[in-house]
Amino acid sequence: MSTLESRNTFIEEFNNLEDPRVSRKRLYPIVEIIFLVICANICGAESYRDYERFGNSKLSTLRLKLPFTNGIPSKSTLARVLRLINPEVLKSCFMGWMKSLYVGISEDIIPIDGKTLRGSHDSENKAIHMVSAYSCQTHLVIGQQKVEDKSNEITAIPKLLDTIDIKGSTVTIDAMGTQKEIAKKIIDKQGDYILALKGNHKNLSEDIKLFLDTEQAKPNNGNLSVFHDIDKGHGRIEQRTCYVTDQIDWLADKSKWSGLRSIVMIESKRTIKNNTSPERRYYLTSKEADPEFLNHAVRSHWSIENKLHWILDVSMSEDASRVRKDHAPENSAMLRHIVLNMLQQTKKGMKDISIKGLRKLAGWCEATLMKIVSASF
Repeated sequence: MSTLESRNTFIEEFNNLEDPRVSRKRLYPIVEIIFLVICANICGAESYRDYERFGNSKLSTLRLKLPFTNGIPSKSTLARVLRLINPEVLKSCFMGWMKSLYVGISEDIIPIDGKTLRGSHDSENKAIHMVSAYSCQTHLVIGQQKVEDKSNEITAIPKLLDTIDIKGSTVTIDAMGTQKEIAKKIIDKQGDYILALKGNHKNLSEDIKLFLDTEQAKPNNGNLSVFHDIDKGHGRIEQRTCYVTDQIDWLADKSKWSGLRSIVMIESKRTIKNNTSPERRYYLTSKEADPEFLNHAVRSHWSIENKLHWILDVSMSEDASRVRKDHAPENSAMLRHIVLNMLQQTKKGMKDISIKGLRKLAGWCEATLMKIVSASF
């Protein structure tokens, strides 16, 4: 069950954003710049020039929320500000604002996964990689963390977990994040985990695979609890079977994995045009041996791909973005997450409209744009 509380509005939170510019050169308050970029993004703008043109064409609408006394900043000013804003400060404002949207969530499923911003690289810099946490209940991005240069998701995930509330929820992570320290962090924060197993824990993975495969081959699936599911659509049939057991005292590394209660195997058989491809995947979890819930939670992990990363790429052209200098790529990624959260909140009260369709409607209809921002500003 989730509840929404009214706390700081977006403007109240972002008014505290530290302005990196010299005081005498601040013709345009930073909160106006952020507001302009967000509104422009909602309506489909994708570049600094787009933001400037949008602002000049919608100035009277923007002034319904903020004064814009000096009008609209140039694309050069917009680029300079987004390059200079400290991402950690912007993230702090984002998380403060998110607390007004994501409050009192219990029994949520929270997938954590990374995404590379492919257009953010140039001859001097690698493309940045962002790790995000996604709420399956609310369809909101509830946290994000940039992977530092010469590092990977293993170091970014604990930092991300420090910023979000996972109490009573189940965190799902792919094999990269299957680490003892990450499992402990989740348990310490009073959450549960489902962690994928692959070759990065070779001996553990092979032991669990052998045990589960052997039990599954026995009459009546041995001592395993089982749940079957069939999904049909888009010219395919997918059969999924979840096998789980909490009889893991034999597991040599059990005590090293904080909170570990069960081990899981998901067997999927996908049939497309009479061609069937079987696959088995294995997991560690701190949840009890409930195969129906675990099947649902593992499947829900892909929501972060289908309902976040796919939308960012296809509907918001994230991979096509050529924002590259200084802090601008990371800041722009966070602002896209803010925009997507606003769109998801508005979309709940509207029928038969996609995120892409809602963005178009906001560009055509100023009342729709104000409806999207008014819920937060």
